[in-house]
Amino acid sequence: MTTLIKTSLLALAIAAAASGCATTTSPTGRQQVVGGVSQQELDQQGEQAFAQMKAQKAQTQDPRQRGYATCVVNSIVAQLPPQWQQYRWETAVFVDNQANAFALPGGKVGLYTGIFRVARNQDELAAVVAHEIGHVVSHHHNERITRTQGAQAGLVLAEILAGITGSQGAVNAVDQFGGTAAQLVLLRYSRVQESEADVVGQQLMAQAGFDPRKAVNLWQNMIAEEGANRPPQWLSTHPDPQSRLAELQQRAIGLVPVYDRARSAGRRPTCG
Repeated sequence: MTTLIKTSLLALAIAAAASGCATTTSPTGRQQVVGGVSQQELDQQGEQAFAQMKAQKAQTQDPRQRGYATCVVNSIVAQLPPQWQQYRWETAVFVDNQANAFALPGGKVGLYTGIFRVARNQDELAAVVAHEIGHVVSHHHNERITRTQGAQAGLVLAEILAGITGSQGAVNAVDQFGGTAAQLVLLRYSRVQESEADVVGQQLMAQAGFDPRKAVNLWQNMIAEEGANRPPQWLSTHPDPQSRLAELQQRAIGLVPVYDRARSAGRRPTCG
């Protein structure tokens, strides 16, 4: 992640301290405390960070990869509530060997070319995309910033960057800047968000006509990619990767009827 993007996110974290808070309900019915920053400012910062990243990091020149990613993103976005469809969603594919992706407020989705190595078909890629968009529509950025208002700005920045980039350097920065209590709060909070993004994302992909059972395959591929002794970054904030896979599998059973109805309604993505 570039210095300009870090600076933009740091400014967002600092600005949160001056804002008020409110209680709301997440898409899964979980009570959230948000309002540390306005949605408008979140969107602006997300757009700025995305623009800076595009200016500084190479994007793929492969039209098939661009079209493939955009097709999957657009198919997922079409199933979002109206307030989220109003954004001009944008997709970029960055040349980077990391098997990673992210979504930002303001309707921005970034994929790294390494993700195609582990997301081996459109359904598995949809599991990645829907999970990341699930973070956005669940107000996780706002919730996270609001909760960390009392922490040092460096800790807030490091945690945000760790969530977006999967950077070990960002994780190390948390160890450097954060006290033990603050780290434990943030780690527990991140686990809740990851689990919620799983729930929201798997629901979205089924509604869009992607097979929700393939989310299990995707995470199995991620585990195999990183090796048995070191779980992938996306799984590292969950207490037990195997439990997460079991939850995805169980949830997929209940979502097959949703998937079947989507297919019957004509939602049959042919992205790649």
